Amino acid sequence: MTSTARAAQSANGQADSSTPATSPTTETSASSRSRLATLARSHGRDVAVCLAFAALAWWITHGLWPNPNGRVLALNPEDQTLYEWFLAADTKFVFGDWGLLTDRLNAPDGVNLLNNTTVIALGTLFTPVTLAFGVPVTFALIAGTNLAGTAIAWYLFFSRVLRGSRAASALGAGLCGFGPGIVSQNNSHLHMTAQWLVPVMVWLVIRLARAADPAARPEGVDRRRVVTSALWLAAVVTVQVFIGEEVLFLTAVTMVILAIGYGLARRDHFRRVLPKFAAGMGIAVCVAGAVLLYPLWFQFKGPGSVPNGVFSAYFFSADLLSFTAISPLSVLGSSEAARLSTGSAEYNTFLGWPLILVATGCVIWLVREPLVRAVSATGVLMAWLSLGPKMVIDGDRTSIPGPYLALVGLPVVEGALPMRFALTLLPLVATLLVISFDKARAHRSRPVRLLVPAAVVVSLLAIFPKPLPTADRPPLPQFIAGGHWRECVKPGGVLVPVPLPTPAEPWAMRWAAAADAEFGLPEGFFIGPYGKRGRASMGTYKRPTSQLLALVAKQGGRPEIGEPQRRAAREDVAFWGASCVAVASDQPHREDLVATLEALFGPSTKITDAWTWKVA
Repeated sequence: MTSTARAAQSANGQADSSTPATSPTTETSASSRSRLATLARSHGRDVAVCLAFAALAWWITHGLWPNPNGRVLALNPEDQTLYEWFLAADTKFVFGDWGLLTDRLNAPDGVNLLNNTTVIALGTLFTPVTLAFGVPVTFALIAGTNLAGTAIAWYLFFSRVLRGSRAASALGAGLCGFGPGIVSQNNSHLHMTAQWLVPVMVWLVIRLARAADPAARPEGVDRRRVVTSALWLAAVVTVQVFIGEEVLFLTAVTMVILAIGYGLARRDHFRRVLPKFAAGMGIAVCVAGAVLLYPLWFQFKGPGSVPNGVFSAYFFSADLLSFTAISPLSVLGSSEAARLSTGSAEYNTFLGWPLILVATGCVIWLVREPLVRAVSATGVLMAWLSLGPKMVIDGDRTSIPGPYLALVGLPVVEGALPMRFALTLLPLVATLLVISFDKARAHRSRPVRLLVPAAVVVSLLAIFPKPLPTADRPPLPQFIAGGHWRECVKPGGVLVPVPLPTPAEPWAMRWAAAADAEFGLPEGFFIGPYGKRGRASMGTYKRPTSQLLALVAKQGGRPEIGEPQRRAAREDVAFWGASCVAVASDQPHREDLVATLEALFGPSTKITDAWTWKVA
């Protein structure tokens, strides 16, 4: 052996003895790094999906930015004014004012907050934003956050609970968060678009059912998880009550029907799970009921409560043809389709014919799947309920009865509008699409792998939303914006804006909202017991003085004022507990209003851009 060979052999021997080819430590480290990298990529894609939803929500509501104080949702400015007042009033909860009867509207009787869609939890949560930037900023922020939050929550549900692929989950969640119904409701109905807790409630019910299945684990029923699921469900339900009871009601009805349908499709599983599942649900109902006992009593029996729903089930019924129509708020929609609904905030059934066809095809294809059968049956029933007591077909109200006819007049139920039952179709159809999308991608047939996902995507593109229309709104008088109202009424007192707010024209409620509801208003836009025999009404009856001033504000002119009118004015301001009456300089017929008020209360005092009268 040559010296060169011996040297090479020696070198190789040293290398082999001092440096092993691999070591357990190196393998473990490499494996950990690989898992972390995979996890980072997975979470990164999830974050990208969530950011895409946030961007889409901003695009839909971007008309309110960058100046929410000067912009308003053009299709429903009245409700936006109402919700801005709600959000301002909700800030009081942060400072310990937990009363469910507010005296800051409809003075002196006040308003039962739980009889109205006050989104107390949202208003309380966003109080720092309201106090720092003003209530229009809070409204615009919640309007966008509700859309994005709902989509993100459903994405996590589909991808984590149903184990859907990322693409399928994103498509299904997009329908849940940005479907025609929820985008339409985003025209000021914050209580209906705040649905980000719905998938949490559904997940907790599923978690409870899985824990109650004795065959799911070797040890049998997971009693600890049954109890924790029930307690968490009670907590989430309690929070949802203070966000939007109608969404909670619709979710509960849908889940009950879905559970029955799934139980019928899997009877052995149903019988096996039912005992412990029912026990868990009993715990949830008892805990939530104990926490909500007083609030619910106050809502239905407390001051300002009403014995019935304020809206007619016969009027707010979905048109049968609206299911195949494409919403005017979708990119491919037409304004002509608006005639098939009661208003721009109620395009709940406008799924569009492409999505109806694709969903129907998916049901026929996967009808053997128990979950598909249960979901499709639930969807058909909820769609049928949305048609109301008597069917409406192409605008004609027929005598054909629907299943909702049996629910007319029932307490609690009549508070939910029939056409809003169709909002539950979005997650139901989305579930069908997620299942079908992933089944198709795993199918042996290449045409199925290509055609089904393509059909799902095209059907969703047909109803892709466009931005909500917005418009300019007049600036607040400096009397309010600059805080000069304090020169006329102390915080906690009652200010009478002229003309007084009404459900049809609630604009003066912006004054109180801008002041964070620091002063009260007479009359206004709310639900109260001022109908015949104490039944529900929108707003209250007008006092003689408010009626007189409303007439002048609308028509102009200077009515004859004598002692009867002055005496009525004194009685009215005393009834309201008012300290100040004010007219802004930009009010139409302002000169006639000032002259009328001076005839009623004497000379005015001008404070910045408002004419005022101290009447305490």
